[in-house]
Amino acid sequence: MPFISSRSLRIAVVAVSLAMLGACGSVRSTGDKAVGVLTPYKIDIVQGNVVTREQLAVLRVGMPRAIAQDVLGTPLLTSVFHADRWDYVFTLKRQGSEPQARKVTVFFAGDTISRIEADELPSETEFVSTLRGKVATGPIPPLTASEESLKKFPAPKRDSGAAATSPSTGATGTAYPPLEPSGL
Repeated sequence: MPFISSRSLRIAVVAVSLAMLGACGSVRSTGDKAVGVLTPYKIDIVQGNVVTREQLAVLRVGMPRAIAQDVLGTPLLTSVFHADRWDYVFTLKRQGSEPQARKVTVFFAGDTISRIEADELPSETEFVSTLRGKVATGPIPPLTASEESLKKFPAPKRDSGAAATSPSTGATGTAYPPLEPSGL
């Protein structure tokens, strides 16, 4: 039996221990990935009043309360104790991303806006782009039909008075009745 030094035995034990700890870490990360795949789908939750940069740009100090409500909509929070304050709160929770929260507070002096406090707001196009899911990309299939496939369908019936020739192209098409009576 060969002689094993205590130093080489210690190195071997440390190496085996490190290998086992490394294996535990990879098993755990694999388990986390499996659990992530098996979690149920969670719908996007949109709550509150969406206020965009464009809406906020319309508001001005001194503007009447009724016009502010026309621009922003009904406030999410109003208080009996703070009748001169409207709070517009918006939250968006999506699976796989951090929840977003935005707040706009409008203060009134009497019946007019005295000041406005707002978080950084998205533009309308930025907000709409966050709501869209992943769009399937790829080539768009051609939308053409061969003559053979079109022969399967019956030809449309035309009245003799319904066909009209377009003056600009000379093509024959269907004439439609006017949308409004001509006697008005």
